[in-house]
Amino acid sequence: MKNIIEFLKSLSGVRVCTGTSCKNLTTFKIGGDCTAVFPDSESSLVTVIHALKEYNIKSCILGNGSNVVFSDEGYDGIVVVTTDIKSISVNDNRIYASCGVPLHVLCNTAADNSLSGLQFAYGIPGTVGGAVFMNAGAYDGEIKDVVSSVRCYNTLTDETLTLKTDECGFSYRYSDFQNNGLVILGAEFILQQGIKEDIKSEMNGIILKRKEKQPLNYPSAGSAFKRYPGKYTAKMIDEAGLKGFACGGAQVSVKHAGFIVNTGNATCGDVEALVDIIKKRIEDREGIQIECEIRFVK
Repeated sequence: MKNIIEFLKSLSGVRVCTGTSCKNLTTFKIGGDCTAVFPDSESSLVTVIHALKEYNIKSCILGNGSNVVFSDEGYDGIVVVTTDIKSISVNDNRIYASCGVPLHVLCNTAADNSLSGLQFAYGIPGTVGGAVFMNAGAYDGEIKDVVSSVRCYNTLTDETLTLKTDECGFSYRYSDFQNNGLVILGAEFILQQGIKEDIKSEMNGIILKRKEKQPLNYPSAGSAFKRYPGKYTAKMIDEAGLKGFACGGAQVSVKHAGFIVNTGNATCGDVEALVDIIKKRIEDREGIQIECEIRFVK
């Protein structure tokens, strides 16, 4: 590990932070320590990923960490954080954004250029890379609806390539990037011309809805469970009497039962235990198995 850290420190456009708390890398504010590497461009990200493969170092790639919980023991490899990679450009009704661009920046850029279609994503606390990876969605919209292509890096062939939307395997809260080993570098979005004031008004309305209905005053990973076909997962959790139920510092939000929040000192173990209790209670009551959206990294 020492050799790869020294090599990464020698690279231009790469920050290396040892002894970093995973709490500072995720919206859930949970986890032990790690070594975090911050490339500042798509090319430096490729260089870092290639080097980690050459040195045979365990690694994970992270955006804003809005859907992730790290182990209480930390991460014994290297966490590659993309949040310094913020290139964005507009060409007519198309926007290209690098993987580390925050979704709120992408949405505001679209609105400032009178481009409509991304309003649903405003307020989702992720990056472009994470949103494509998870096919993030809200308010009847999904990233797959506005992505025209994804630029990525193939670690096996050491090549960059561009995939069209229908080559990404998008479905509800899923893309093939979750399993194909390709690293998302950026994405192009194709939007429609609109009226700036109307677009911004819709975005502001969505933020008000989020503030009204979601527990934004506590650290969380957003919705903890995927929607079950034909049912509202949060409603099932509420009806099961679990709203406000806690395991240690992890609690089912009293404001929105679809959220698990960190009330102060939650551990990864607390969250895992609470997830298991919720899943079992719903299976016992409803005869169905709900799927957790949170990604546990160990």
